[in-house]
Amino acid sequence: MNIVMLEPIGISEEKINQLALALTNSGHKLEYYESRPEEKEELVSRARDADILIISNLPLEREVLVELDSLKMISAAFTGVDHIDMEYCRENDITVCNSSGYANQAVAELVIGFMVAINRDMVKGNRAVRNGKTGENLIGQELKGNKLGIIGTGAIGTNVAKLARAFGCKLLAYSRSRSKEALELGVEYVSFETLLKESDMITIHLPLVEETENLIGENEFAMMKNSCIVINAARGPIIDSQALASALKNGEVAGAGVDVFEMEPPIPEDHPLLQAPNLLATPHVGFATREAFQKRAEIVFANIEHWLAGDPQNVMN
Repeated sequence: MNIVMLEPIGISEEKINQLALALTNSGHKLEYYESRPEEKEELVSRARDADILIISNLPLEREVLVELDSLKMISAAFTGVDHIDMEYCRENDITVCNSSGYANQAVAELVIGFMVAINRDMVKGNRAVRNGKTGENLIGQELKGNKLGIIGTGAIGTNVAKLARAFGCKLLAYSRSRSKEALELGVEYVSFETLLKESDMITIHLPLVEETENLIGENEFAMMKNSCIVINAARGPIIDSQALASALKNGEVAGAGVDVFEMEPPIPEDHPLLQAPNLLATPHVGFATREAFQKRAEIVFANIEHWLAGDPQNVMN
């Protein structure tokens, strides 16, 4: 099989070769690139003869996939696969596997970082020091005793609950299904409306599907406390960005931590959230730790080995 890694996945060439050793020793060919393809033509040129593709969050749209006659399997170094035309893959028996679980700890820690940084005005404090000012009026708030509303108690949401519990937060949750582990941590499951109304902080941990797009908009922000902090390290379109920007400007919520937008960075300067006050934004780096990159690379190559052995894992279609 011809295996092509279309873009870097955050580990060294040495580690790639180590992880691919079982495959190459079995006669499979691995080709990898150290940069992302910038144009469709370059992408197709790289992928044209591939039986198996490895990508991170590089979009694979139908107009590209139709030109890849040999393609049989995609191993995505990512949790979500909404950047891949899954309908085309299903229609053409192309197996798509993700790397679920690799960044559970990384994303959970970023969420806690948002919570601490926003509650303690760390960005304003840093700016004050650099501008020769004092800490006057920089009165923060402790996490202990605050109600954290967790929307979605899968692996990441439950990890957030573990960490927040250590800070002394009270834990509320709304989720399609109840997690035994979350319940053991003391999480109280409530209705969506109750979570919005009672939480001091809200963090979202859902996949982007039709039902979750714009899940939180103008009406939902109106239900929240004016002192509430909203964090999104899941998928950008789950929150209506214009509605969040308006809620921040109008004081309907006190602050927001956002790692994800409707598009991948760079984010346009005129994006509504970049014009909003009390926003702490990061360029989709929740998953980006050395440890997480190593874990996902291991999963990526294990996915290929399992698929070749007729025992596929992490299949998304």
